[in-house]
Amino acid sequence: MCSLASQHIAGILEHAFCHTSQQQALIVFDTQSALASILSQAYQHCLPQAKCLHFGTVPAQEILDAIAALQKSDLVILVQSTNFRLEAYRLRVELFKRGLKVIEHPHLGRMDGEEISYYIDALQYDPGYYRETGKAIKRIIDQASQAVIDSGDGAQLVFGGGLEPAKLNVGDYSGMANVGGQFPIGEVFTESVRLEDVNGKVRIFIFGDTSFRINEPPLPITLIVQQGQVVDTENSTEEFDRVLANIRADDGVVWVRELGFGLNRAFSQDRKVMDIGTYERMCGIHLSLGSKHGSYAKPHIKRGEGRHHVDVFAITCSVRLDGQELYQDGRWSV
Repeated sequence: MCSLASQHIAGILEHAFCHTSQQQALIVFDTQSALASILSQAYQHCLPQAKCLHFGTVPAQEILDAIAALQKSDLVILVQSTNFRLEAYRLRVELFKRGLKVIEHPHLGRMDGEEISYYIDALQYDPGYYRETGKAIKRIIDQASQAVIDSGDGAQLVFGGGLEPAKLNVGDYSGMANVGGQFPIGEVFTESVRLEDVNGKVRIFIFGDTSFRINEPPLPITLIVQQGQVVDTENSTEEFDRVLANIRADDGVVWVRELGFGLNRAFSQDRKVMDIGTYERMCGIHLSLGSKHGSYAKPHIKRGEGRHHVDVFAITCSVRLDGQELYQDGRWSV
């Protein structure tokens, strides 16, 4: 698996980051989980000249000093079984402020067993697929006046108005202020211009629980959405009821916000990993529940106001934008 991870990481470094030996690289890693150990070895194999610091065994100031010594466009890799904390730093944000490129692998300790192989498969970077498919979906989203998500058994969620300009996470950073982010990648996302234009039903097979792990109910849960809000459910579970109650307690109502088009073919309804932020790239549709969404502002929900952003994953039978089918047989067809 280390050899395969090295192959995939070499592709990321070459095609997504255009990293060369003329640029410095810093690897900050731990070995508290099997996956972190594999990835840290793979990065060190691909970047033999990189400075490597084992988090927790060196003083925090040594890591901060190593970051300070880097130049703009140098590369920082964070391989984390949990999520590194350095004083008051929000580390990735601080790195971006310095103009550094960032590859972040957080919460690796949440994944074990066969999930490790799924995760490593998800690192394979196919620039043609990700960039061409992602940009094609974006073009359709940006022109669409309606979207329909069919999750089977008569459940259709209709985005009845226009969609926000889509954003890409496909490993193409040209024209972007920040280069890099959390890996694995593979996503196009948007939301309804008017949240109130979302109505219907959607069946979900996975949701993010209160521990930020995936939770798979025994039966798909049907969300009933009226004017952009989840007003009722069918086949809910105690844990999902708790999630909804937490959102309502803090945000007042349960808005449906993000409409995510996951592109990563290594993750599916059958190939799952426990970390919700990783599984979000799954090939298919995911939605977010709650008021929080930093990418889009609404007249009644300003950036930073909402407290909750809970990912839920729809059974994806069909995705139609202005009548055009985008998804067939578990794959994007654009």
